Amino acid sequence: MRELLPYGLSCELLTEPLGLDEPAPRLAWRLRSGARGARQRAYRVVVRDEGGRVAWDTGRVESARQRAGYAGEPLRPRTRYTWSAEVWDDAEEPAGRAESWFETGLMGGWRASWIGVDETVLPVFDPPVDDDLTANTRRLSYCPHLRRSFGLARRPERARIYASAQGVYRLYVNGVAVTDAELQPGWTDYRHRIPYHAHDVTGLLREGENVLAVVLADGWWSGFVGFDPRRAGKLYGDAPAFLAQLHVDHDDGSGEVIVTDGAWRESRGTLRYSDLLMGEYHDARERRDGWDLPGFDDSAWTPAAVTGGDTSLLTAARAQPVRVLADLPAERTWRGPDGHLIADLGQNMVGRVRLTVRGAARGTRIRLRHAEMLDQDGRLYLANLRRAEATDVYVCAGEPEEVYEPAFTFHGFRYVEVAGWDDVEVTGRAMHSDTPWTGEFTCDDAMVNRLHENIRWGQRGNFLSVPTDCPQRDERLGWLADAQVFLPTAARGADVAAFFANWMEDVLAGQDADGAFPDVAPLVCLTREGAPAWGDAGVIIPWTLYRLYGDDRVLRRCYPAMTRWVDHIRRHNPDLIWRRRTGRHYGDWLQIGAETPREVLATAYFARSAELTGRAARVLGEHEDAARHEELAAAVRAAFAREFVTEDGRIEGDTQTCYLLALEFGLLPEHLRDAAAAHLARDVEKNGDHLTTGFIGVSLLCPVLTRIGRADLAYALLHQEGFPGWLFSVKQGATTIWERWDGWTPERGFQSPNMNSFNHYSLGAVGEWLYGGVAGIGQEPDSVAYEKLTLAPRPGGRLTRASAVQETARGRVESAWSVTGATITLDVLIPPGAEATVRIPTSDPGRVAESARPIGECGHVTVLGHAGQGDGALVCAVASGRYRFTAPWAANEPPAVTERTTS
Repeated sequence: MRELLPYGLSCELLTEPLGLDEPAPRLAWRLRSGARGARQRAYRVVVRDEGGRVAWDTGRVESARQRAGYAGEPLRPRTRYTWSAEVWDDAEEPAGRAESWFETGLMGGWRASWIGVDETVLPVFDPPVDDDLTANTRRLSYCPHLRRSFGLARRPERARIYASAQGVYRLYVNGVAVTDAELQPGWTDYRHRIPYHAHDVTGLLREGENVLAVVLADGWWSGFVGFDPRRAGKLYGDAPAFLAQLHVDHDDGSGEVIVTDGAWRESRGTLRYSDLLMGEYHDARERRDGWDLPGFDDSAWTPAAVTGGDTSLLTAARAQPVRVLADLPAERTWRGPDGHLIADLGQNMVGRVRLTVRGAARGTRIRLRHAEMLDQDGRLYLANLRRAEATDVYVCAGEPEEVYEPAFTFHGFRYVEVAGWDDVEVTGRAMHSDTPWTGEFTCDDAMVNRLHENIRWGQRGNFLSVPTDCPQRDERLGWLADAQVFLPTAARGADVAAFFANWMEDVLAGQDADGAFPDVAPLVCLTREGAPAWGDAGVIIPWTLYRLYGDDRVLRRCYPAMTRWVDHIRRHNPDLIWRRRTGRHYGDWLQIGAETPREVLATAYFARSAELTGRAARVLGEHEDAARHEELAAAVRAAFAREFVTEDGRIEGDTQTCYLLALEFGLLPEHLRDAAAAHLARDVEKNGDHLTTGFIGVSLLCPVLTRIGRADLAYALLHQEGFPGWLFSVKQGATTIWERWDGWTPERGFQSPNMNSFNHYSLGAVGEWLYGGVAGIGQEPDSVAYEKLTLAPRPGGRLTRASAVQETARGRVESAWSVTGATITLDVLIPPGAEATVRIPTSDPGRVAESARPIGECGHVTVLGHAGQGDGALVCAVASGRYRFTAPWAANEPPAVTERTTS
């Protein structure tokens, strides 16, 4: 029997979400099959409520679509729904079926109030003995401990608690944490929305007395955020607050609701302060055992202050939470030049330390400082942290063994200095948003594999609630250009659909009245209109998400803002050369040895945003708008050519990024494309196979070179171990991507500490080419969600094998090639329903075989012809399934690759 099985079911881009406020959630599934040529002919989605009653049944729908928007009866709050996806294939065999669930949230039914501490009496931390604490930490306030006891006549059938904070919190029921998520509710633009999370606490409640307990900290709400000292701290409010609503349901249909109100009690605890940038001070001597359990006497505690009742900004969480997702024991520990212990985790990471302390006397004060690098004397290199102190302090209780782990802070570090006690064990706990890993790349070059791992670790560390720019210093902002450049790479390795859809809400919230997107989101520190390539992310990211995941809801949500952005640029630049209202205009940020003219870069992005807004309009059925934006894009392209391009195809500035933007964005007349491509290649060769690009050009280098037939140069850049280049930092021992090509060099040491992060994902945007160029997984220009695949691996450089795996919106795709002697082998897997064009690299297309049979005798494979000039590759149309192609290969005769237009 042929099998066609749905799997990977998602609701609202999440797996089994608990607590949704969306009235029409998106339901989607992937497909797998062991048969060649399998495809979905029809589907049926059925949604049932808790009693098994059908809330929505699509019936059999004749369609290959692998998603459906709920269109049944109105969803009820606080209700679990099960749903199934049933599919049929062409042979009308028995359907494959899979089932999942989602649960709705409160949908506005709030009764709770915000509670915390009276801001007018909130004391700051001022210890008498800690003289090395700075003015910053002395400004911080203690972390309130809140509790509420209540009785239950019997154990409940079901219990859910809905919770949020103005700040960050940890919530306990009868002494047990309700979730392993960290830093909830996460960071959004709190002026526009505050997420809440739902937690299943049924198994934590019992008959008799129960206790809800919470520890609360400033977080992004009232702690230090960003780099502007005028706005650092107290960004959204003066003090944190907590809000929760517990619904208890019994088997007889009765129920109870416990809310945050004046009946809660509040006190200090062990956390004297905890700040995201500055660190945490934990005094274990102040521990009050049992404070979060029934039976504790809280009569000496003060009533919690009710700080407000407005719940209008509360929205159900829309993305995966932050979690601790890896433990890294210290690889080695030694005594540094100052006499303190230094632990090396072997990996630059983001998170915190778990410190095990043995034999320390009561009152022993242990200080942890964190750094990414060591200086030339072997001390922690702290200058690049700027105002971020990244220092945690633990005061011991005097027990034989104590374990300390900070609660509400995170640091970017590889090295930890432990001062105050020596008998300790250090483990790094890596934290990031729990976006599921869906891709992997590997090859037979250890340095390229390390580069790939560095890219992934950069993504881990900087995808923490929002896509941040650096995790160690006083910044950690959601820069728009960094995100739009890196998104294609991020989506290769992980499912980032929900993560970016959630963040786009903050991008939209940051758009000003004139239509300008910001530079950063959430909007802090930088309040001018967004710069070229930065503000343009408000157009590029929604379009890219649509292309990658096939869901038009984010595109539809963002489309009005996209049009306002394009109109904003046009209104202030009627000659169509973007010179005015360019914000801070960063140009090709951190380019090296070149200077791309800013008007060239800006106008290129103007054309790109107009073009993509026109495409979005076509998708959404806004045909009049589409024609207007298509006409504008054509006019900007013409203006670009008139203003910046010479008759021999040279572009003003004559830099790699100039040519990359013009070729990638289609800004050149057809008769000048080859000339411009030659100028690009010349520049790379002139620079000794070194790049000169910054943040904006870096992602385009290898893909564009490959498309113009110069994959040899792309590989030369990839393998470049000298400065500047990707492997230069790898050769220096980097375990993440650096912010600057010259963050550290043997000749000059460290770059300026004013801006020198050693964990920054932007320059890692080459990762997309590892999957799409080296391993060859891509999609046709008119394809959405990998419906029309291209599998076009490009062997080259010093590689003799490479492979990539990617879970797309349709299903799993694989591409692996290896060269042995004079033979190349290509293994591919194409998911059900996808069409694929496979380009088999070979020096002799007439001798290509599939599963040891001549290619012409293979079912589900149609030979289309040769790629490029001569005999560079054999091109085939291939149905879904798993295939193994073998072909002759001559290393000195690499296959030609013709240029393709991308979208």
